[in-house]
Amino acid sequence: MKLLDRSLLSCGLLIPLWLALGVTLTAMAYPGYDHLQLAMSQLGAVGAPTHHLSPLVNNFPLALLFALFAWGIARRWRGSRLAMVSAVLLLLHAVGSLGTGWFACDQGCAPEQPSTSQQLHNLSGLLMFLSLTLASALWIWLGARIAHSRALAVFSLACTLGALVTVGFMGQAMQSGELFGLYQRLNYGVGVLWVAAIAWYSLREHASTGAKAALA
Repeated sequence: MKLLDRSLLSCGLLIPLWLALGVTLTAMAYPGYDHLQLAMSQLGAVGAPTHHLSPLVNNFPLALLFALFAWGIARRWRGSRLAMVSAVLLLLHAVGSLGTGWFACDQGCAPEQPSTSQQLHNLSGLLMFLSLTLASALWIWLGARIAHSRALAVFSLACTLGALVTVGFMGQAMQSGELFGLYQRLNYGVGVLWVAAIAWYSLREHASTGAKAALA
């Protein structure tokens, strides 16, 4: 495998580490920030002490990492049309990450009359959820088909179901006002762990022959 391909795919392994470290360090600069209760978006909200810092540490670097990883997936599994669709979805996730950083949410992130920036932030967040969940759903089939791994297919299924279940808990938490931060972290955590798994399988040397031969 070429150095470029390995470098691009390795971005997928870096994503969960960057997310965890970036959110943790940014929150340290936000007095009283509660990871269990508050959305990650509140780190970059209007009026937050980390308003300018959060997108620079979290959203924008993650957008770049996802874009590079999407390119790596497109190169690595170019023999499969469906895998190419998953790469496009990962690229759309990068666009969503960029959007959530560029368009800050209003103070508190849940105003009765949201600003244009808040609305675009919400749309970007929706794009992030849908693109990553659909990408993992595709790999339920692709895991067995082109990676020749039942374990990867089952893991993709578990991550897809996990994303759907936790987004339901997020909706309930918005109504109750309790533990939204926890459920959001579980939701996105499932997604980025799936990314790391796909990156690891894509880096495996023995998968190259199957990748070139498979047509989805």
